[in-house]
Amino acid sequence: MSKCALISVSDKNGVVGFAQGLQELGYKIISTGGTAQILREAGVKVLGASEVTGFPEILDGRVKTLHPKIHAGILARNTAEHLAQIAELGIEAIDLVVVNLYPFRETVAKKGVTLAEAIENIDIGGPSMVRAAAKNYERVTVVVDPAAYEDILEQLREQGEISLETRARLALEAFAHTASYDVAITQYLSKTLEDTAFPRHWFLEGEKIQDLRYGENPHQKAAFYKFKGNQQGTLTGAKKLQGKELSYNNLVDVESAWSIVNEFSEPAAAIIKHTNPCGASIGKDIHEAYVRAYESDTLSAFGGIVGLNREVDKATAEEIKKIFMEVIIAPSFSAEAREILATKKNLRLIEMGNQPQFGEKMDYWLEPVSGGFLLQEKDRAKVVVADLKVVTKRQPTAEQIDELLFAWKIVKHVKSNAIVLTKNKQILGVGAGQMNRVGAAEIALKQAKDKVRGAVLASDAFFPFSDTVEIAAKAGISAIIQPGGSIKDEDVIAKADEYGITMVFTGIRHFKH
Repeated sequence: MSKCALISVSDKNGVVGFAQGLQELGYKIISTGGTAQILREAGVKVLGASEVTGFPEILDGRVKTLHPKIHAGILARNTAEHLAQIAELGIEAIDLVVVNLYPFRETVAKKGVTLAEAIENIDIGGPSMVRAAAKNYERVTVVVDPAAYEDILEQLREQGEISLETRARLALEAFAHTASYDVAITQYLSKTLEDTAFPRHWFLEGEKIQDLRYGENPHQKAAFYKFKGNQQGTLTGAKKLQGKELSYNNLVDVESAWSIVNEFSEPAAAIIKHTNPCGASIGKDIHEAYVRAYESDTLSAFGGIVGLNREVDKATAEEIKKIFMEVIIAPSFSAEAREILATKKNLRLIEMGNQPQFGEKMDYWLEPVSGGFLLQEKDRAKVVVADLKVVTKRQPTAEQIDELLFAWKIVKHVKSNAIVLTKNKQILGVGAGQMNRVGAAEIALKQAKDKVRGAVLASDAFFPFSDTVEIAAKAGISAIIQPGGSIKDEDVIAKADEYGITMVFTGIRHFKH
């Protein structure tokens, strides 16, 4: 008895060759619409869906496969009872279902697409056939990805049938395919129909890139996933040019490094340890920026993650090569730089491309909690000169304003409670993740040592008391940038005035937990 395949695809890559291969193996081909047309044009003998159902396509093609003669052919189990029943009703068993769906994601990604256009690209018959075939995988093979065509034909030619193991794997892929499709529709309609940034239902879909050796610690399992769609300019779309596989911790640190250097339009470098910058600077070129970032804290920089926002050139590569670093992430690497760094075989080089993107790929930050998760917008707040409010008697100079804004861009990326000291657009000291702000300031000041005089201080949140201002002023800090908003602001400002230093408020807090 001949086998029967139903083929109806939006993605027509490889479908002609696949159908020809099935026909050579004795398969009867049922098809619809545009798929049927291109198969016929290629000489494949095709039976139209209407010829099978005895019912015409109606409602502008919206209804063509939603019919018992199609779905019973797919859903019939390989039992004597089911096979006898469909035979009595003149229904032919369908053994292979090759379907992928209307291009909904591609449609809604187009600029200016209307709701009506989006709705018309919601597939109904396709998901129904895919799910029916996947449900009945013990008898039916379902194929949703053209990448599977070659393997399917090879297995049929060598074994005469598709193994149960393969059918089960393909069924799982099929359910993932329809689930992904429904997520795309729900996400689009939530944005379009619900007037809120946080819709009633939230779905997050990831596709595994790779299993990682372990998570934060060796006893924790971990994997790396990406979102659907174009990932250019993001970490999941980056290219690893050399080196060992990236670890979980590497990936977290790399994201931090890339986020910091992309705060700046000038050549910028950051060196990350445990998600915090131990060094950061800008320079006239990327070589100078890196050297000054390294000099921020030469002890902590060992084994760090280097982030650069310009192509890595020969001079910068030679400088980085001098000490052990785990990863370099940059838009690109020159041929000379790659040759120099190739001698350090374990050093990972991550090429991001020249179009950094932090937009729609992940506008939200998700934090799991027991029984659910928290969701918030990512912190993309920017502060410019016009946003600053000078609250002290001493007015800042233009150079101090420039320096304070540099420090503010850095402190945004440091774990709270966070204090950052900078001078000449270079980190001098960092106090990160402390339980009190005084402790964070003391750590930063100790690290800066004798370089602190004339430096500026950035605090990610307000000062609850004036004590931090006092120790900073006594150490030689010349200016402070902070959000303001404490009930003790008057005391804090008075302490700054007492020591004759400048303080500006941003009105924006940058907690990072």
